Amino acid sequence: MTTSSSERGVGLGMPELPPPAYPDDVRARLEADARELIARYPDSRSALLPLLHLVQSEDGYVTRTGMKFCADVLELTTAEVTAVATFYSMYRRRPSGDYQVGVCTNTLCAVMGGDAIFETLQEHLGVGNGETTADGKVTLEHIECNAACDYAPVVMVNWEFFDNQTPASATRLVDDLRAGQNVEPTRGARLCTFKETARILAGFPDERPGAVEEGGSAGPASLVGLRLAKGETQPARVVHPRDAAPREEPVHEPSPTERLSSHDPVDTSASDPAHPSGPTAEEGE
Repeated sequence: MTTSSSERGVGLGMPELPPPAYPDDVRARLEADARELIARYPDSRSALLPLLHLVQSEDGYVTRTGMKFCADVLELTTAEVTAVATFYSMYRRRPSGDYQVGVCTNTLCAVMGGDAIFETLQEHLGVGNGETTADGKVTLEHIECNAACDYAPVVMVNWEFFDNQTPASATRLVDDLRAGQNVEPTRGARLCTFKETARILAGFPDERPGAVEEGGSAGPASLVGLRLAKGETQPARVVHPRDAAPREEPVHEPSPTERLSSHDPVDTSASDPAHPSGPTAEEGE
């Protein structure tokens, strides 16, 4: 199969044609949304990040047309907009699937099975990193950190958490997504499409009934240390893979003499008045 010079990134000295404009009805709708976003900032330029999410919610990725729109409404150059759109990885530069499946391959998730999950999904879906399945449903990518190390290995779908995954559970997850099955995250709001997620990230409310109340926070495993620091020892819910039911497991209650951490205070000769410290030998003895 041959590729064109533009696909290979080879320039032939011809200037790139201007991007096509949005249809009038689409532009009018986006302009109304843009005015609402821009009004939230003292400097209109500060609205660029949410505006890029806005055009991504329209097209499924940040197109040249979308960047030209952002430049027009903010009175910026397309070069200024492009510099921002290409810097942040949350802005897609090519068509993406309805579901962005990100597998954490950073150190902890990797050693706990993240690398195996990513390799399994690549083979199962027949795509590489950043590529989309032929049905347009799933875009697979590895992510450096999903910020949920206590639930490693972690997979995110449109930025919602799927904790404690295995190659088998992750495979079922993507199969359910492609089949249109109802898939619920381990914690947080139920899934919506990538375009819908992009609009929420732009700063517009999630209008799905009950979705806001479903929004998750730190999971129980993340809060165990905080509870122990407060002297609380109630059972913590431990999240297990999708094929296993959650169960309640008691938090270990330390004995009075047990140290919880190497940083906890302990009685020493310097801290115990009954055993004052002092030199026991002269230097050199």
